[in-house]
Amino acid sequence: MSLKDTIQNDLKAAMLSGDRFVADVLRGLKAAVLNDEVAQNKRDTGLTDEEVEKVIAREVKKRAEAAKVYRDNGREELAQPEEQEAEVLQRYLPEQASDDEIRAAVDAAIAETGADGPQAMGQVIGAVKAKLGNSADGATVARIAKEQLNS
Repeated sequence: MSLKDTIQNDLKAAMLSGDRFVADVLRGLKAAVLNDEVAQNKRDTGLTDEEVEKVIAREVKKRAEAAKVYRDNGREELAQPEEQEAEVLQRYLPEQASDDEIRAAVDAAIAETGADGPQAMGQVIGAVKAKLGNSADGATVARIAKEQLNS
């Protein structure tokens, strides 16, 4: 079963159980996936699971950023729902790689590409993202790559 089908089935289950919050979050996710399908002209074929994971990761990141902005401005009551939505969406992403796993992948990418300075950061990040995919947060990969390339 595809990830998109899993989301649809979970949406139905949430609606039947009366879990309005989860149903609303999943409806929003389905809309984001549909927008990407239309933007990429893949409405008939649909997105692959990997592409759907990218959409989910983007939606999780949006909510995390919104929660941070709310917290920075003393609006805890608005930050909490954003974080709860991110938790619901996080269920559909692969387990996130630890910093140690990312660090090992960055070291391997540096060795593979022969990167020797900050100017090669893009190559290293690209190699790590190709290897780890959506299980590694891009900001974390960039931070670790920068540390490794500057040392």
